[in-house]
Amino acid sequence: MQMGMHTDTERCVRAVQSKDARFDGWFFTAVLTTRIYCRPSCPVVPPKPENMTFYPSAAACQLAGFRACKRCRPDTSPGSPEWNQRADLVARAMRLVADGVVDREGVPGLAARLGYSTRQVERQLLAELGAGPLALARAQRAQTARILIETTPLPMAEIAFAAGFASIRTFNDTVREVFALSPSELRARLPKKRTSASTTSTSISTSAPGALTLRLPFRAPLTPDNLFGHLAATAVPGVEEWRDGAYRRTLRLPYGHGIVALSPQPDHIACRLALSDLRDLTVAISRCRRLLDLDADPVAVDDQLRTDPLLAPLVDKAPGRRVPRTVDEAEFAVRAVLGQQVSTAAARTHAARLVIAHGDPVDDPEGGLTHLFPAPEALAAVDPEALAMPRTRRTTFTTLVDQLADGSLNLGVESDWTQTRAQLLALPGFGPWTVDVIAMRALGDPDAFLPTDLGIRRAAQELGLPSTPAALTARAAAWRPWRAYAVQYLWATDSHPINFLPV
Repeated sequence: MQMGMHTDTERCVRAVQSKDARFDGWFFTAVLTTRIYCRPSCPVVPPKPENMTFYPSAAACQLAGFRACKRCRPDTSPGSPEWNQRADLVARAMRLVADGVVDREGVPGLAARLGYSTRQVERQLLAELGAGPLALARAQRAQTARILIETTPLPMAEIAFAAGFASIRTFNDTVREVFALSPSELRARLPKKRTSASTTSTSISTSAPGALTLRLPFRAPLTPDNLFGHLAATAVPGVEEWRDGAYRRTLRLPYGHGIVALSPQPDHIACRLALSDLRDLTVAISRCRRLLDLDADPVAVDDQLRTDPLLAPLVDKAPGRRVPRTVDEAEFAVRAVLGQQVSTAAARTHAARLVIAHGDPVDDPEGGLTHLFPAPEALAAVDPEALAMPRTRRTTFTTLVDQLADGSLNLGVESDWTQTRAQLLALPGFGPWTVDVIAMRALGDPDAFLPTDLGIRRAAQELGLPSTPAALTARAAAWRPWRAYAVQYLWATDSHPINFLPV
């Protein structure tokens, strides 16, 4: 699988004829005779090859006049892995579109965040995705509207506003054009069509006002133990918890806040969201998918790592490991500093004190969450003398939060990985381990590597891999561009999280 796969007609036809779900989200099949577009794994009888044409995005299909299939619901496919594994302009733009930036700030705001002109951004997105930023955002609004129509009893006018539409008329026209059904028809047909075997991301129940229960799809295989185990083991009290088989945490969102509960199921991740403002739904879903690395391509990752005979048994034992990431890049960077050279328990304690003192309180009637993690602006106002940490780390902490607060350091989804790494390394107290763990979990670099990590070195020694940082880095060259996933397999052989974290 690679960039521009939709141009490889023969390969796309084979994927459609075999109903291969691994290709869902990589490309979309438009059927010329029915004017419908589908995901590759659509359960209907495949059309004749001469009646198929292929597009790189749902938005491109919609622009070409095709409507979404009612059987396979292609608009709910997992996202393309390309946008999480690349750091170029198109990938960064797509991450921002998913985060709702076009709806909140328009195309000029998107371009400004990327440091390019609107014309350059539009040209590159059109060239690669067949659709510009407005069309991509429109497709996303349509999917958000569908989720709200099918999962809430909200009036259509409120749904239109929450999904980001400028008017009721635009909302009605878009839903009818994309799904070939009016909003009321979508809602009316749901009870007859909803089944427990559904593979879409729509909700199957709503049990409390403002709470949505969604199904987040992923590409199989997925081994969830390290993913959820790490999140639970490092959870900051008040902000995160493990309760009733679900990882729960608070979310700071553009229009308000939320609480999410995520639990692994055989064919999806169950996601329960309670939002103070429904306009944050698209952003919340995007951040939860990013947190759990649900748009990864595990087959490509595992195939590459299996080429190393010493890693292959680990991959075969538990294929589909994901990289646990974050819903808030600034929060993770702060926590990485708090975790330098202390135990995991001590890092959680330090973070919990900051949360109680400076976090915004929230109500959680369903659990024990109490606060949002403090924003950089709040942490920048903290008296350094009040921080219970060594003076050198105090300097590291204050320098980091000052730069996050004034915007001189940007760790957002649009950040340039190479430039951001260099900025982080220039901060006092930031060594290679801290920079690489932020690159892996906050920036989302799939090739970030931690050769100095104690757990990695112990696992390498146990497996017969080189254990010195230089030799291990040389061996890991064959694992590129998926070294962050190799880290997960190596960590799984040892007690993790590590009790002593380097700088």
